[in-house]
Amino acid sequence: MMARLDRGAVKLLTRTGLDWTQKYPGIAKAVAGLDARRAYLDGELCGVGSDGITSFNIVQLASDSGNAAALVFFLFDLLHLDGEDLRLRPLIERKERLGTLLANAAPSLHYSDHVIGHGPPFYNKACGMHVGGIVSKRIDAPYTPGNRGLWLKVKCLHREEFVVIGSTDPEGSRPYIGALLLGYYDPNGRLVYAGRVGSGINTAELERLWRRLQPLATSQMPLDRPPPRSTRFGSPLVLSRVHWVRPELVVEVKFLTWTGDNLLRQVVYGGLREDKPARDVRREVPHEKPGG
Repeated sequence: MMARLDRGAVKLLTRTGLDWTQKYPGIAKAVAGLDARRAYLDGELCGVGSDGITSFNIVQLASDSGNAAALVFFLFDLLHLDGEDLRLRPLIERKERLGTLLANAAPSLHYSDHVIGHGPPFYNKACGMHVGGIVSKRIDAPYTPGNRGLWLKVKCLHREEFVVIGSTDPEGSRPYIGALLLGYYDPNGRLVYAGRVGSGINTAELERLWRRLQPLATSQMPLDRPPPRSTRFGSPLVLSRVHWVRPELVVEVKFLTWTGDNLLRQVVYGGLREDKPARDVRREVPHEKPGG
C-alpha cells in the first residue's frame, strides 16, 4: 500500500490504485501526524497476531469490523519528501531519510529495518521464526516499481494467491461452505484448477465468504477443463455438489507442496486478497535461496 501525505490530507492507495483511506482511518491519522508537509511512502499494511506473525486475514477482519488495534503499516521506502523527488536516489539513502521521518511516528507506523549482507543466515533465522520469508534488495538501486531484477522475495512457507472458482456443500456440523475451489491463470489466459481449501476458516469467516460468493454464482464452470474427480490425496470431488462462481475473488493460502498431478496438498486458508485482481493470479515459480 502507498501513503500520500499532502499538508495534513492523507490517501492510502493499493497497488492497483484503489483508495482505501476510509477503510483504515487510524492508519491515515498516523500518517497525517508525521513531521512533514508532503510525503509519498511505500509499505505494506499487515495484521499482527499475538505471536508477532503477520496475517492478511487480520487485515480483512479489521476492515470489516472497524477494529484496527492489530494493524501495523510497515514502511520500507520513501519516494517524495517535502517537494524533493527521491526516486532516483539509492535505496539505502531513501531508507535513511525514511527512518528519520518515522523516528517519532505513532506505533502503528513501523520502519521496516534491514540487514546488509549475510543472506543465508538471515533467511534461516527468519524461517526459524515461522515468518513468510525475506525480501532481498539492492542497496544502490533507484525506486523502480515492479522491477523484479532489483529485488527478490524468497519464501519460507509455500504461500500463494489463487482465484476462487466455486465451493462445495458443507458436511456434518460445518455451516455455509465445505471448501473453496481454487484456480490460477496459465500464460495463455486459461483458468486452471489448483485444488481446494477448507482448513483454517472459522465460522465467522465461512459466513462472510458465503455472502461474498452468492452474487457471483453461475451455472457455467469457469475452468478451461473440468477438475479431476479423484486424486491420490484427499476425498473425491463430487461435481454435483459444486457451486461455481465467476472468478473474481482472490484468496491467499499456505500449502505443503504441489502434487505430481499439479494440485495443492495440505492447504490452509489465509484470507481474502482484495488488493489483487483475479486476472493477475499466476502460478508462482520457486526461486533459489539467497546467496548473500
